[in-house]
Amino acid sequence: MLCRYEIQSCFFLAYLAVTAFFISDAQGQVSPPTRLRYNVVSPDSVQISWKAPKGQFTGYKLLVTPSSGGKTNQLILQNTATKAIIQGLIPDQNYALQIIAFSEDKESKPAQGQFRIKDIERRKETSKSKVKDPEKTNANKPAPEGNLFTCKTPAIADIVILVDGSWSIGRFNFRLVRLFLENLVSAFNVGSEKTRVGLAQYSGDPRIEWHLNAYDTKDAVLDAVRNLPYKGGNTLTGLALTYILENSFKPEAGARPGVSKIGILITDGKSQDDVIPPAKNLRDAGIELFAIGVKNADINELKEIASEPDSTHVYNVADFNFMHTIVEGLTRTVCSRVEEQEKEIKGTIVASLGAPSDLVTSEVTARGFRVSWTHAPGKVEKYRVVYYPSRGGQPEEVVVDGSLSTAVLKNLMSLTEYQIAVFAIYSNAASEGLRGTETTLALPMASDLQLYDVSQSSMRAKWNGVAGATGYMILYAPLTEGLAADEKEIKIGEASTDLELDGLLPNTEYTVTVYAMFGEEASDPLTGQETTLPLSPPANLKFSDVGHSSAMLTWDPASKNVNGYRIMYVKTDGTETNEVEVGRVSTHTLKSLTSLTEYTVAIFSLYDEGQSEPLTGSFTTKRVPAPQHLEIDEASTDSFRISWKPTSSDIAFYRLAWIPLDGGESEEVVINGDADSHVIEGLLPNTEYEVSLLAVFDDESESEVVAVLGATFARTTAIPTTVTTTSTRTSKPTTAVFRTGIRNLVIDDETTSSLRVIWDISDYNVQQFRVTYLTANGDRAEEVVMVPGRQNTLLLQPLLSDTEYKVTITPIYSDGEGVSVSAPGKTLPLSAPRNLRVSDEWYNRLRISWDAPPSPTMGYRIVYKPINIPGPALETFVGDDINTILILNLFSGTEYSVKVFASYSTGFSDALTGVAKTLYLGVTNLDSYQVRMTSLCAQWQLHRHATAYRVVIESLVDGKKQEVNLGGGTPRHCFFELMPGTEYKISVHTQLQEIEGPAVSIMETTLPFPTQPPTTPSTPPPPPTIPPAKEVCKAAKADLAFLVDGSWSIGDDNFNKIISFLYSTVGALDKIGPDGTQVAIIQFSDDPRTEFKLNAYKTKETLLEAIQQIAYKGGNTKTGKAIKHAREVLFTGEAGMRRGIPKVLVVITDGRSQDDVNKVSREMQLDGFSFFAIGVADADYSELVNIGSKPSERHVFFVDDFDAFTKIEDELITFVCETASATCPLVVKDGNNFAGFKMMEMFGLVEKEFSAVEGVSMEPGTFNVYPCYRLHKDALVSQPTKYLHPEGLPSDYTITFLFRILPDTPQEPFALWEILNEEYEPLVGVILDNGGKTLTFFNYDYKGDFQTVTFEGPEIRKIFYGSFHKLHVVISKTTAKIIIDCKQVSEKTINAAGNISSDGIEVLGRMVRSRGPRDNSAPLQLQMFDIVCATSWANRDKCCELPGLRDEENCPALPHACSCSEANKGPLGPPGPPGGPGVRGAKGHRGDPGPKGPDGPRGEIGVPGPQGPPGPQGPSGLSIQGLPGPPGEKGEKGDLGFPGLQGVPGASGSPGRDGAQGQRGLPGKDGPTGPQGPPGPTGIPGAPGVPGVTGSQGPQGDVGAPGPPGAKGERGERGDLQSQAMVRAVARQVCEQLIQGHMARYNSILNQIPSQSVSTRTIAGPPGEPGRPGAPGPQGEQGSPGMQGFPGSPGQPGRPGERGLPGEKGEKGNPGVGTQGPRGPPGSTGPPGESRTGSPGPPGSPGPRGPAGHMGPPGSQGASGPPGYCDPSSCAGYGMGGGYGEPTDQDIPVVQLPHNSYQIYDPEDLYDGEQQLYVVQGSYPLPSPYSQSSYPSPHLAQPEFTPVREETEAVELRSPGISRFTRKIAKRSVKTPVRKRGNGKNPSR
Repeated sequence: MLCRYEIQSCFFLAYLAVTAFFISDAQGQVSPPTRLRYNVVSPDSVQISWKAPKGQFTGYKLLVTPSSGGKTNQLILQNTATKAIIQGLIPDQNYALQIIAFSEDKESKPAQGQFRIKDIERRKETSKSKVKDPEKTNANKPAPEGNLFTCKTPAIADIVILVDGSWSIGRFNFRLVRLFLENLVSAFNVGSEKTRVGLAQYSGDPRIEWHLNAYDTKDAVLDAVRNLPYKGGNTLTGLALTYILENSFKPEAGARPGVSKIGILITDGKSQDDVIPPAKNLRDAGIELFAIGVKNADINELKEIASEPDSTHVYNVADFNFMHTIVEGLTRTVCSRVEEQEKEIKGTIVASLGAPSDLVTSEVTARGFRVSWTHAPGKVEKYRVVYYPSRGGQPEEVVVDGSLSTAVLKNLMSLTEYQIAVFAIYSNAASEGLRGTETTLALPMASDLQLYDVSQSSMRAKWNGVAGATGYMILYAPLTEGLAADEKEIKIGEASTDLELDGLLPNTEYTVTVYAMFGEEASDPLTGQETTLPLSPPANLKFSDVGHSSAMLTWDPASKNVNGYRIMYVKTDGTETNEVEVGRVSTHTLKSLTSLTEYTVAIFSLYDEGQSEPLTGSFTTKRVPAPQHLEIDEASTDSFRISWKPTSSDIAFYRLAWIPLDGGESEEVVINGDADSHVIEGLLPNTEYEVSLLAVFDDESESEVVAVLGATFARTTAIPTTVTTTSTRTSKPTTAVFRTGIRNLVIDDETTSSLRVIWDISDYNVQQFRVTYLTANGDRAEEVVMVPGRQNTLLLQPLLSDTEYKVTITPIYSDGEGVSVSAPGKTLPLSAPRNLRVSDEWYNRLRISWDAPPSPTMGYRIVYKPINIPGPALETFVGDDINTILILNLFSGTEYSVKVFASYSTGFSDALTGVAKTLYLGVTNLDSYQVRMTSLCAQWQLHRHATAYRVVIESLVDGKKQEVNLGGGTPRHCFFELMPGTEYKISVHTQLQEIEGPAVSIMETTLPFPTQPPTTPSTPPPPPTIPPAKEVCKAAKADLAFLVDGSWSIGDDNFNKIISFLYSTVGALDKIGPDGTQVAIIQFSDDPRTEFKLNAYKTKETLLEAIQQIAYKGGNTKTGKAIKHAREVLFTGEAGMRRGIPKVLVVITDGRSQDDVNKVSREMQLDGFSFFAIGVADADYSELVNIGSKPSERHVFFVDDFDAFTKIEDELITFVCETASATCPLVVKDGNNFAGFKMMEMFGLVEKEFSAVEGVSMEPGTFNVYPCYRLHKDALVSQPTKYLHPEGLPSDYTITFLFRILPDTPQEPFALWEILNEEYEPLVGVILDNGGKTLTFFNYDYKGDFQTVTFEGPEIRKIFYGSFHKLHVVISKTTAKIIIDCKQVSEKTINAAGNISSDGIEVLGRMVRSRGPRDNSAPLQLQMFDIVCATSWANRDKCCELPGLRDEENCPALPHACSCSEANKGPLGPPGPPGGPGVRGAKGHRGDPGPKGPDGPRGEIGVPGPQGPPGPQGPSGLSIQGLPGPPGEKGEKGDLGFPGLQGVPGASGSPGRDGAQGQRGLPGKDGPTGPQGPPGPTGIPGAPGVPGVTGSQGPQGDVGAPGPPGAKGERGERGDLQSQAMVRAVARQVCEQLIQGHMARYNSILNQIPSQSVSTRTIAGPPGEPGRPGAPGPQGEQGSPGMQGFPGSPGQPGRPGERGLPGEKGEKGNPGVGTQGPRGPPGSTGPPGESRTGSPGPPGSPGPRGPAGHMGPPGSQGASGPPGYCDPSSCAGYGMGGGYGEPTDQDIPVVQLPHNSYQIYDPEDLYDGEQQLYVVQGSYPLPSPYSQSSYPSPHLAQPEFTPVREETEAVELRSPGISRFTRKIAKRSVKTPVRKRGNGKNPSR
């Protein structure tokens, strides 16, 4: 088990569990650990060891505390641990250590100690010095200074030393190599202008330790030699020789022309690859080679490498201790050869090589250009033109004959800058390069995309074609969330530029993208958006027969395909929602409604495809009717009868009350609802009563109270009575009767300035009615109006707003007055609009909407002003039927304060205020890069709607500017010809068609002129900005490819997160390039695109920069195609793939692939590729499991979104680097290459070496031509593990044996092969039990648990019968298979293996019972032993080595075989003479096996054999918790639910605080076209003027403006003269009011109705654009009320409907039907109100009467407008589905790695004399032009009620940037200047 813990910031603990068994019956106190010891294992690590206590205990507590203070860190260890490593310590720091043994309830005393690394090392050095061998001590020291040879020649050289750093040297011997190098370098005069020395070290892969130009002084080189690190690995000398030729002897590495070139090789063994061709290439390049061999070096191989003569160029010593003996001879030879070479060079070079000049490029296209130059001097054989993209890529070249001076470069990438270099090639050298750059043109793209003929399921697309295109690719997909993945693709030929897209969804916005294709390369996209038509809703909703509890709905049918309608009607306050479905009807009556309640109705058309958008409207039920015709009759002295007429059938009961008028108790009675009269008895005689009656209905609502006065008769008496109607006096009995004449007095139709009075006439003898009214508080004089006796209604005006009045009506008879009746009434307040809403925000416009106040208005005044930037307040006006307005020409990204005032005839209401903000039109993440002296570059994150960018760079010194316009898809630009050391301001303006956003700017300073370097030593360079390598990746060496999903579903923002993730992951690697990890990236969608290949970059810095330049691709998701592309294009020799290096692919995707991934990924995994799969959000987990290698826990990752990459980053890096660190060498066997180990060669069991192996003899094998090797008893053939498997075993491999059990093989178990650690404990192996006839495989799994699998049975027993058998043991991460003689016998499940220690040994035939170094081994014959790093090897094997299974047709010929067929025999020769007796020959080889004989009879059963010895004790069993299974496959996506019904708009709550700008919303659906509205009133009166000077009391005022025409009444009788005069007075009053009003403010309203309006209060549709003003007509008489007014021409396309506010959560309703939310709480207190005029003063003097014009004829009915246009501002980005939930701690299994997993091997530890441990360190679319609204143009806000002068002229009212128009309006006499933005032209008059 491996544990990890952190101490402070970089303090880790790890411990190694050592197998031990503690058996004790001791009870009581736990004994403490003892023998605490320390050993330094690295400069910052200490190994702690102790002796375990006796007795039973549970584990240890390890506590470490810095002595200087700090946190004590504790770690719990198992009871089997006796060692631990503390890492990350400070060498000078003292630490206190405590180890405590504990059981369940007891702890031991602590074993305590202190240590400091420096103290431990000092003691260690002291002890070592006491036992050093004097001879070795002298050998390790450099020779005395006076004895060293020094090369004093003035000749200089470039010397490159190539040092073998393989494992066979060992760390101790490598110190001797350093001493040798130190002596060698000291002999030469080293310096930058003298002899230069470079050094490379190699093993399995070479690396440059330092170049020739790395150091300027000898001391610096010597210091580098002393610090030369030991590398470790295999011995590939040929590869290393090629490497220094290609990398060290180059001008860029410091090699100088005309200087001697020397190469010195130091190696200790035979190379594992071919050295002859690489050495020849070096010698052919003029490099003189010296070869030094040590110990096991092959002298013949050294001679092949070195230059001639061998006597002076080849050195060989028996041991590293003797290397110092050859230093002087070597240095003398090198020194003399440098002198000789200098003379040779000076004699051959008579003239310097010239380079070509005058590089010119021409004929530039998108795919190539021509390069021309002027010839170089001398005899040029060829010209070599090298070119590659500036941003990085594989260099390519063209070679032309030396007589030519031009070349054409073809097949280039479009819009790419290329670096060009032209070299002149001479017979023995090449010139310097002539260099330049050129940028290819962009591929031309299609233009003018039009989407037309749009229907509910199709549309057509056409565009302008491109010359030279080979075809077009069209992609189209819905933008609706959840459907964005349903993208379709069409490819057509170059001749077609028009096609139909069908199969579309109704009412869905689609994005259509057209690419011009040039072969496989696509141009930039041309994109458009259009929305299919919606399902037809019903139209023309009307309400009729509206009563107090019912209403009739009628509408126009939607379509002949409609199935029915769903009617939803809700109370506007949200308290009740109802729904009903009807058939194919067009009328329906709603019943059981509540009186005086506003209902909102929505009607949906129902189709097979779903339901349409709703048709909405609202109505208000009437109040419950009061009883009518309340009368009193049948009066007596103590009673009378009350009668009335019922008004409804749903009256529950009546409440009747009466009270004497002269005071007294009130009485009341409840009467049944079906009664219509009642007799009141028990009244007082001769008393007047007031009788009141109200009706109570079934829903408990009450009607208004109606009252009547009545009186009882007096008792009969004879009294004189005066009758007022005559002048005579009579004395007669009489009864006094009161005449009422009036009943049912009602006051309704309240407005802010008027009340309507209605009453019933009960006595037609009334000649007149006197109506008096005054305010309830009596602060105004009583007003009196006389009304004719036949008139029963009167409009009282003008009244004060929000004021209660008492109205009294008195009937006037010819002989006097009747009884007066009074009633109160109250005018409405000047209510402000409500519920301000902001929508349709765009970069230069936004829409505001509001709810109308309950009081009828004359219109609305809108004032808006920017908040965060200076600017004037602008205002505009709209009519009272408008409740929304689109405000244009605003600044982008700006907050505006918006105020809406309701206009009344008496003034303005309080303001409804709010804040609105336009979208920000600007780039983000603007930054500079590649800053040079005369150039710099800027880059930014693209704006999703930008069509272009204007980039300006301005010098802050002299103000000079450069400006460039770029396309909307360009994220960067570079400026050249700048001044050095100058500060510049770079500004980027984002453009959207004609809109330009504000500048986004940064400052950057170009680099200054370079200064001379100081003579004093420079300060150390600043730390690199590139990420540091992680420890786990230090040993990584692999070919690593990332496959990145670039489909549309990713989106720009998320793709940038992928780039950041790649940057972090690659940044964790250490060495980049051929001697480290090579990285390639493919971006895939429909087609994979190679961003760069494996061999493109050789430094981390350039690689990371290339990653940041990757551009987003877009398209579909075809992962399988990308993986296949990686195999065919990336993993090739041309792309940089290396043999024998791990090949790793990391696939990142966010969706399911649209092609097959299983087959290609499975094939590649069988070929040794390791796959990691990373899924995001909607990725298919089962598909990821199929892509990733096994186990999935290590190779498959899933995150919920792209922000969660950080959660998996460390784990992914760890697993990738661990995979990249496990190397299987590539070996050749039987003519085939495979990754693995030829174990026979490694153990020396080959013909040339077996004689040197003790206890081994060679014998014939299965065939005579095959040798096999007998391992005799106790031969114990072994090799150190570090020589065989220095990097450990791979995770998947096949062990192959061809062997035979001998008669003298013991019956005890023995290991056919096993690996032991340094304590001779088994780690992995194969055990054969000759007695039990079983086969066992064992190893440690990845959790550190020991696991064994044993196989038995008839097939297993065969291998013990004494014949040759071929055994394959196939080990994978999940199973162990046994294959005997090419037939699978058994398979069992195992856990994935952990890695092994390389410190031990590997042994053949070791007896299991053996312990320690004095082991015993079993005798056996072994013909073949291989370990292949693949699990498929056994399936391909044909067992051709076994005679019984050999198939001559399918097997290769036997080695050294001859053919003995009859056809090859020649004729018989003559008999020869008899020969003499020969010498006795040697014993012959054993003959070939004869043919198989027939089966013999079955033998008798033998006697049982003796009982075998007991087997070794097996390891203690552990309860191993299985790993959690992978997550289940993601379920299939559910069907799309039916869209919910659109809720009826709820009442708004108070506006909330401005939130942060959210992501762009999904498009709103087009609102239905409204029906033609009813005729409007003639016009809107102007606002009142400023009160004039108070004049004297004037005559009666004129009659006010007429109201809207009512229903035609019955013909009334002619009124008297006074009533006609009153009408004339009212008309005159209206005219004066209109003349004095602000005609300028309302002129646009009267003549121009907005085309974009949406009203939720009326059902009128949007009127059209205004007609041209007609010529003024002649003066005429006042016309009668007008007909229907101002229908216009066809309207512009409608805007998207307003979004309803969400309601409260209601009761669970039917599926898909929203409920209306209740009205929100009252808003917070608004700002202080503006100054308003008070109540109107007394009328001023009437002005002269102006002429009235004739009413114009009504316009013709306008045609219905075209379909509405969906504003792209409402369209969101691509939808992102949800993912899995984040894992909790319980979801993540704790994987306990084995104690020796993935170790980092340090061979020097062999000489520390202590047991070593191994530590794991953790680690778009463009909007079409927006139609210009016909709202009145905004103008500067004026003070309210500014006096108006009647002088007309053309005045321009517009906000900045709005289209100019003029109109004759009243010119205001205002001192405030009107702000105008002119273009230098006078406005038209």
